[in-house]
Amino acid sequence: MKEYFAHETAVIDEGVEIGNGTRIWHFSHIMTGCKIGENCNLGQNVVVSPDVVLGNNIKVQNNVSIYTGVICEDDVFLGPSMVFTNVINPRSAIVRRDKYIKTVVEKGATIGANATIVCGNKIGKFAFIGAGAVVTREVSSYALVVGNPSRQIGWMSEYGHRLKFNSEGLAICPESGEEYRLNDDKVTKSGSTNE
Repeated sequence: MKEYFAHETAVIDEGVEIGNGTRIWHFSHIMTGCKIGENCNLGQNVVVSPDVVLGNNIKVQNNVSIYTGVICEDDVFLGPSMVFTNVINPRSAIVRRDKYIKTVVEKGATIGANATIVCGNKIGKFAFIGAGAVVTREVSSYALVVGNPSRQIGWMSEYGHRLKFNSEGLAICPESGEEYRLNDDKVTKSGSTNE
């Protein structure tokens, strides 16, 4: 028995896994072989291609296509009309279905509206990709990146606030009060093993 909601205009192919509490909205297409976790929300006109893996509590805004090769861990946010790619050198006349390149978006990361993620790049835990950014290389955990091509301009807390580190490499999230440490160009949350 299905324990998720799908709007009547959504197309759900055979052979998919969809977790309890997930909601799939207008004109979306969920393709064979993909796995979608619990309590996800997929907006209007979303395509989830074969073999894509989405963790739990993922928010996918309108007009996002998640192509084969993409893996999103729990609590990822995919902003409106953001783009994944899965082939480095696409050509219409050349079939490269056996050359899809994996892209991993780690737990808690945010990808802003209209951003583009070039395949083969890992987006670290709780990273924050600004709207319209074009990501062409790996993004560190907690990093804030913007622009085309994207460049890192700071660090973000797990609550989505920019971190301001003092001379000792410590910062406090203004919303959660959690403490973060910057050491050797890596951020960790105090009391955590996150990198």
